Amino acid sequence: MKKTCFYLVLAAMLCACSGGNSASRETKDDTPEDSSTMVSIHYATEFSVRDSADVRLVCIGGNDRFALVKSKDVQVPDAYTKVKVPIARTICMTALQLSNFTALDAHDIVKGITGTKNLFNKDINQRAKDGRIVKIGMEGEFDTELILAANPDVIFISPSKRGGYDAIQETGITLVPHLGYKELDPLGQAEWLKLVGLFIGKEQEANDVFAGIERRYNNLKAKVNALCHAQNADGTSSDDQRPTVFSGEMHYGTWHAVGGKNYLAQIFNDAGARYVIDDEETSGENLEFEKMYELAANADYWRILNSFPGEFSYDALRVSEPRNTLFKAFKDRKVIYCNMKQTPYYELSPVMPDMLLKDLVAVFHPELVESNYVPTFYKLLTTP
Repeated sequence: MKKTCFYLVLAAMLCACSGGNSASRETKDDTPEDSSTMVSIHYATEFSVRDSADVRLVCIGGNDRFALVKSKDVQVPDAYTKVKVPIARTICMTALQLSNFTALDAHDIVKGITGTKNLFNKDINQRAKDGRIVKIGMEGEFDTELILAANPDVIFISPSKRGGYDAIQETGITLVPHLGYKELDPLGQAEWLKLVGLFIGKEQEANDVFAGIERRYNNLKAKVNALCHAQNADGTSSDDQRPTVFSGEMHYGTWHAVGGKNYLAQIFNDAGARYVIDDEETSGENLEFEKMYELAANADYWRILNSFPGEFSYDALRVSEPRNTLFKAFKDRKVIYCNMKQTPYYELSPVMPDMLLKDLVAVFHPELVESNYVPTFYKLLTTP
C-alpha cells in the first residue's frame, strides 16, 4: 500500500548539532560548497545535524552521536560512532520507522522487521513472504541468527520498547535510536524522515517529501486559525466557539488520558478544537472513570483509536462500558473513530500529519475542506 508519491517540493539548509534542542534549527554558515544536500531541522527536537568538510555529525537524544562518512578512512571526533553512508541494508523495529522508508520509496534497503502481524503494506508483506525481508521476532525475543543473516549496516531501534538489544549489541552492529515517537509536534515527528534520508543517501528526497507535508499542514492550520480568530458581529472573539474534544476509552478499569502538551493535544489544537485536559503533561496519566467523566461529560467530540474486531459501533461502545452513554458526545453521535485493523494508521500517519489534520478539520470545521472529502484515518462514527 504505497502512498509515497504525493509528497514533493523544496530543499532546505543544514543545521548545527547540539543534542536535539532549538540550536539544531540554526543554519551552519561554514557548510562546504561540495557537501551533500543540505538538511535543516525546524520542528524535530530529538536529533540535530552538523557538517564539516568530510563528515556529517548527527546527534540523537543528546547522548547518541554518529559521524556519517563516505569513506572509512575519514577521521571522526571522539565519542562519535562512524557510519559509512549511504547504508545499503537495515532493520526496522517499528511501524513508525518503516513509515519513513515507505515515504522515501526505500523498501529495498529494509532487510528485516520484527513481524508482519497487522501490517498492511503489500510490498513489505511480499518481501517478507519471498525472503527479501526477514522477520527477526518481537522485542526481547529477537532471533540473532536471522539478524546476522540480514547483514544490516545499522539497526534502527526504539528505546521505548521492551528492549532485548543487549544480544544485538554483542554482534557489533551499530544501533541507531529512532526517537520520532517522542516528538510533541506532529511536523516534528514527520521530520524524522530526514534522519533516515541522511543514512540512506536520500537527503534531497527527504527534503522534498517533508516540504510538501509542511506546506499542506501549515496552510490548513492557517485557515483554521483564521476561522477561529474571526470576530463575531458584536466585535468579540469567536475563540470560545471552538468545539471541545476528549480521547480514549476505559481499559482494565482505568482510562489513559494523554496530557495537555501531548502530540494528540497539539493536533487537536491545530485542527481548531480544545482538548479537555489543559495541563503541562506530555504523557498523561491513568484516570478513574469518574474523573474522566468530570473532565469530559459535556465535551462536543470523543476521539477513539482502537483495534476492534469487526464493525465498531455505538452499541459496542455501550457494551464495553455502560457508563459511556452518559457522555454528551455519545448522545450526540459525535465519536471520531479510526479502526487500526482496517486502516494502516501507524504505517502511514507518522509521515502524513497533514492528512491527520485534515481528517480532524473535516469533523470540527467541515466548511474548510472540500464537500466530497474522503477521510484517510478518522471519520465520524455513524454505526448505531
